Amino acid sequence: MADGNATVQVRVQEGVLWIQGEAYPLRNISHVGQRVLEVDKGAAWKQFIRRALLCIVLGAIAVAIFGNLAGILAVVVFGLLVWQLVKTISRPPVYGLVLNTSGIQRDAVWSLDHQEIETLVFEITKAIGRPDSGPVTINIKEAVVGDQIKMYGAGAIGVAQHSGSGDIRGGGR
Repeated sequence: MADGNATVQVRVQEGVLWIQGEAYPLRNISHVGQRVLEVDKGAAWKQFIRRALLCIVLGAIAVAIFGNLAGILAVVVFGLLVWQLVKTISRPPVYGLVLNTSGIQRDAVWSLDHQEIETLVFEITKAIGRPDSGPVTINIKEAVVGDQIKMYGAGAIGVAQHSGSGDIRGGGR
């Protein structure tokens, strides 16, 4: 996901769940749950090792052919590989509020704070059980804004734009 956090306002009012400009009538919500997205650290390490070995082998060949300048370039490339590995494995998990409405599952809000999503699940479930209860407003301060990458199958990639609230919109780069 692209870096970027914003505050997303979630309200339950008059039998409707509002997430920014998205409205979900409480009577249409059949399931409220959570999802967590975490970095696959094992895959990140495997990719790093493959790339590092390739860098070392090609760097050694380049040093033998072109001299010390190629060695300096190989060290720089290796440093970039280490930086990319550290950046990837240090990403925090991202937690999502999942709503099922009329058989359609929607990822409504994403946050870096697990407690924010748990509170939302509790409050929405409470409002579904008691639709005549008073209005509730929750500000998700750690809402994640950016691209959501979904992969299906070996080597397949897809990019979808996400604003921090509502479902994702397909798109490409």
